[in-house]
Amino acid sequence: MRRRRGLTRPGERPGERPADPDFVRRDFTAEVPDLVWCGDMTEIGTGEGKLYLATVIDLFSRRLLGCATGARHGAELVVAAPHMATATRGGDVRGVILHTDRGSEHGSRRFRRACRRLGVLQSMGRVGSCFDNAVSETFNSVLKAEYVHRHVFATRTEARIRIATWMTDFYNSLRLHRVCGFKSPIDYEHDYWASIGEVLAA
Repeated sequence: MRRRRGLTRPGERPGERPADPDFVRRDFTAEVPDLVWCGDMTEIGTGEGKLYLATVIDLFSRRLLGCATGARHGAELVVAAPHMATATRGGDVRGVILHTDRGSEHGSRRFRRACRRLGVLQSMGRVGSCFDNAVSETFNSVLKAEYVHRHVFATRTEARIRIATWMTDFYNSLRLHRVCGFKSPIDYEHDYWASIGEVLAA
């Protein structure tokens, strides 16, 4: 599967900054969980000012695996989100592709170092092309259209708590996705692992 996605790095010259390959190439599908994740950052308005939200989503099920929020958009948020995703998946995610845009946070040394330590393969779309990270962009749109724009948040803390609750209790658990056969991300993953268990038991 990874070979099909072209997971080979071009040669690098000594001292050159590592290349930023696009392993996804707008193929937003994954045959199994934890093959490809996508990450992004968006901003949410509150009475105290902007709240920044970094997220990590599994392309297989569209499940939100990790998130981080803060008053400033910095590398610490995009580092914290995949760490939460890793914890959600039990701690060993070596070989997972993490696809993002080419924003400064995802291109930072801190984020690159975090990916290396987690054993995650970094993938990036083209500069200025939202379509190269369409799943994350779609999640941001859904979050804002279905929840954020229907509520007023007096403080960042209120926004953080209420949005986290929406993501956990509704988006992951109840919201139906066409790519998941009109199942929720949690149910889609549950049915997948149940089918694997049946095959192994046969």
